[in-house]
Amino acid sequence: MTSKSAAQAMTHAAIRKLVVDSVAVALETQAATMENTKNTNRNTGPRETHVARKGNYKKFISCQPFYFNGTKGAVGIIRWVERTKSVFSCNNCAEENKVTFATGTLTDDALSWWNAYA
Repeated sequence: MTSKSAAQAMTHAAIRKLVVDSVAVALETQAATMENTKNTNRNTGPRETHVARKGNYKKFISCQPFYFNGTKGAVGIIRWVERTKSVFSCNNCAEENKVTFATGTLTDDALSWWNAYA
């Protein structure tokens, strides 16, 4: 269990790096998973591709993502990242919308921080 002073010691740069690294890992994992599930028999021939409808912000919010205000420390941001990734997956969120949608769930100090450094 971390102390309150240890949690407060995280700088904005450290938090930003944690978010960026977590999103990068999640995107890489998702891309690898999608690549592995598209062609289960691993043949190299052409395959039929279905066009999936991309989710919009209204649908994203209806999936009830966690809101993040920046006061729950490392555990809070990890839970926010995990829940946000889950909602992206359920919503079939387009890559180009993920940052916009995710930042729409930032509130209070987290939103102020994002606006100051983004």
